[in-house]
Amino acid sequence: MGIFDKFKIGLKKSAIVFASGLRDIIIKQEIDDKALNKIEEYLIESDVGVLAALEIKKIIAKKKIDPNKDLTSEINLILKDYIISLMRPLENTDFFKKRENINIVLISGVNGVGKTTTIGKISKILKNNGNKVMLSASDTFRAAAIEQLESWANKINVHITKSSQGSDPASVAYKAIDVATKNNFNQVIIDTAGRLQNKKNLMDEYKKISNVIKKIDRDAPHDVILILDATSGQNVITQVEEFNKIIPITGLIMTKLDGTAKGGILLAVAKKYKLPIIALGLGEQEDDLQIFDAEKFAEAFTQES
Repeated sequence: MGIFDKFKIGLKKSAIVFASGLRDIIIKQEIDDKALNKIEEYLIESDVGVLAALEIKKIIAKKKIDPNKDLTSEINLILKDYIISLMRPLENTDFFKKRENINIVLISGVNGVGKTTTIGKISKILKNNGNKVMLSASDTFRAAAIEQLESWANKINVHITKSSQGSDPASVAYKAIDVATKNNFNQVIIDTAGRLQNKKNLMDEYKKISNVIKKIDRDAPHDVILILDATSGQNVITQVEEFNKIIPITGLIMTKLDGTAKGGILLAVAKKYKLPIIALGLGEQEDDLQIFDAEKFAEAFTQES
């Protein structure tokens, strides 16, 4: 199965619902002010976000659309072009390339977004690209997190540094980087406990990890990746806001896009924050994490059948 096919299948639920909603709005062969306002409202309801919805509405209003053509298809074409122009600058395929020097990656996200599973999938891609990968089981807060990460390490045959539940997360990360540095690893992926705004102690631990690893490498972490769950809708906006306050985010991965009919949330995040999008989770299988490609995402999101 090609990469576009995976995007197409993963986003099918969002695309079909979105196209159906547009057809319900456009009941006559013209785009008047009433239809434009309904399209804007529908885009907002689809989690595209107010800013992007307004921009798309303005583009449609200025566009001379041939009334003899299928209006839904014409609007989808406008939307596709908009998505590509917005998101192509946010592609970051370099993240998965082989590194010459050690690259320390801090992975964050609230509980339930698929963080540990995503780390396993990231690590598999990195390993397949020739990287020597070390995992750091620094989510010592959640009971099963260490075992889950170790299971992934065994499955894809990469190294892991761990300690017992309740251990100091920063010390686990420090040890992982120390071992990796001495043994010529070039990727260290650090799992962290799921943070919520009302869990100040966890937020403090998260910040501490960053401060401690700087004692080994003052430029670390080199990447700070936030994992988001597409089914959370507008809550992901708040998550980006809160995590970015603590340690600046360098990239996003959105999971469970195949499980929502509102994949437009990725547009809202892209428009508001303009952060690099590293990859998308388009299924539950081991190889269903896809490196982000703006054009393929746009084509899949605007498919009509």
